[in-house]
Amino acid sequence: MGEDMAERTPSASRGPQESRQPSEDLVPAWAELVATARRTVADGLVVGTSGNVSVRVGDTVLVTPTGVAYDRLAPHDVVGVDLDGRQVLGELKPTSELPMHLAVYRGTDAAAVVHTHAVHATAVSTIVDELPLIHYMAAALGGPVRVAGYALYGSDELAGNVLSALRDRSACLLQNHGTVAYGSTLDQAYDRTAQLEWMCRVWLAASSVPGHTPRLLSRRQLRAVAERLRGYGQRS
Repeated sequence: MGEDMAERTPSASRGPQESRQPSEDLVPAWAELVATARRTVADGLVVGTSGNVSVRVGDTVLVTPTGVAYDRLAPHDVVGVDLDGRQVLGELKPTSELPMHLAVYRGTDAAAVVHTHAVHATAVSTIVDELPLIHYMAAALGGPVRVAGYALYGSDELAGNVLSALRDRSACLLQNHGTVAYGSTLDQAYDRTAQLEWMCRVWLAASSVPGHTPRLLSRRQLRAVAERLRGYGQRS
């Protein structure tokens, strides 16, 4: 959800007087989270304070706060909650999409989540129930990317819809809303977000050519790519 709109305080949150300062292991994680959030703005994946980013460190989930421009976030602005949504760090209120982030952490092996309002992905979410197989990088996201059904931002219903769309996937579209991607690191979650937006842009561009229908990949072709990707990249 766009964080520039009025938002509620999670009912389970603690007051500022009960918050504590982050331990040393959380300081670099917060810095990386802020850098990732700023990157979503710089790369045009969000406008203003829309979208949100989180990272899990043990049983603590660091999240972007609601209604604060990312370029204004400082080390002392850290916001953290436990897996039940109780605020354990900071004085700023967590993002209104906290239920969605926590649902992803509870239901997957995610260590980081990125949510954006990327233009092309949002446009595609209004047209189809699943992103057509326009490019083989869909395999890197677990397969054809589904569209989670529309629900009110910040709601448990939206969180449930997202979790269903993410079944055996690492990213999904949110109908009339945006994207969600997760990964084992913030870099991986961000890269999957960017790949999804790029694929949506390609499909929209190909679909807009009069008199032509885009050629799509088959599920068999996608499975072959998935097998090839298992050996992709450097190995330490």
